[in-house]
Amino acid sequence: MHVKFLLAGIIATGVLAGCSDREIILPGERLGVREILQDPINADTGTPENVTLAVSLPATVSNPSWPQSHVSPSSRTAHAALSGTLTPIWSTSIGQGDKRRARIITDPVVADGRIFTVDSAGRVSATSTGGQALWSYSLVPLRDDASQALAGGLAVDNGRLYVTSGFGTLTALDAATGQEIWTQRLQATATGAPTVFGGLVYVVAGDSTAWAIEAEDGRVRWQSEGLGDVGNVAGAAPPAVNNTHVVFAFGSGAVQGAFRQGGLRLWSADIVGARKGFAISLVDDITGYPVIDGNTVYAGNHSGNVVALNVNSGERLWTVPHGAMDPVWPAGNSVYFVSDLNELVRVDARDGSQIWAVDLPGYEPVRRPQRRRDSAFTNHGPILAGGRLIVASSDGFLRSVDPASGDLISQTEIRGGATTRPVVANGTLYVVSTNGVLHAYR
Repeated sequence: MHVKFLLAGIIATGVLAGCSDREIILPGERLGVREILQDPINADTGTPENVTLAVSLPATVSNPSWPQSHVSPSSRTAHAALSGTLTPIWSTSIGQGDKRRARIITDPVVADGRIFTVDSAGRVSATSTGGQALWSYSLVPLRDDASQALAGGLAVDNGRLYVTSGFGTLTALDAATGQEIWTQRLQATATGAPTVFGGLVYVVAGDSTAWAIEAEDGRVRWQSEGLGDVGNVAGAAPPAVNNTHVVFAFGSGAVQGAFRQGGLRLWSADIVGARKGFAISLVDDITGYPVIDGNTVYAGNHSGNVVALNVNSGERLWTVPHGAMDPVWPAGNSVYFVSDLNELVRVDARDGSQIWAVDLPGYEPVRRPQRRRDSAFTNHGPILAGGRLIVASSDGFLRSVDPASGDLISQTEIRGGATTRPVVANGTLYVVSTNGVLHAYR
């Protein structure tokens, strides 16, 4: 007992002695430990205020075709002519629509008075600009089933339609008749669109191998290995090509530049960094496909970063803490894209500073409040046409947005909701809906 009282007295004396010491306060600015250790690229610096800023848009062009993805300068119509008010003129079925295990992931292309599409069962179709079915071709091998793989992408050049498929093939078809000309096996799934330029067809297979294939006969010119990943989004990035370079994106989040003729690798850049607190940021695939504009390549990942790179060296010019769900659209002094937060974002092309960000449709409403939201709307685009940005959404609307302010100008119904990006040719906008219907607006 006496020992316990003695120890208590000693402790109390020590506490009193400690309280008598004067606290020394060091001079200088106070910074939290978490602020210092936080990733500066993804640091929360607050939401910038939206501002209206004049934009220098390229002149409108009455383009007769939309032959392939807009990622390459040679195939991109920077500003297509389109009327101010969109009115449906016709719609026609292209085959099977979206199913639980089969989705339409192929954007339409337009050339020589035909619109080419692929349904969720791997059937390629050609439709006239008046809405009449012309021909169809199945990408599914005889011994396989359509549910075993997704379709790929399309590109048309010099009277030939080039088609990739999840069954690991690149096929050249006669664009007028649908007759098969040649097929090259790629030894891995090929769900991304091909790019055709200068007699070569460029494609990524298995999210990890870049191919350059002769457009004339399907022979392999060269191939290059990248790194794949298991956490990828369906549909690989189409290669971006200019006169000298080709830029590939791989499932690992790497972007690679090479000489387009011989395949000599020039540089490689990893787009890393994720938006903290979001489960979707675990997917690091390149969903903002590389887009070449002048000497700059723009690319973005699914998890929270868009970057600008020098096309010659791969040097990073700037980084924006937003993911990109679709390839960006460069226009004049700005870059526009749909972010991982379902926002349409405008940034300055010179330094990546945000000018404005406006909300697009997000999660689908739930009927029972006690259920968690597990399904989201998808927003495809944007494209620039008729003096405005156009986004096609799975909630059932085409939205036209002012490029200067981000204000909504108008919206037009898409029955079934959009499942592809819109394309424009000869003053007509085409988009495919989730129920497998091709819609035309003018």
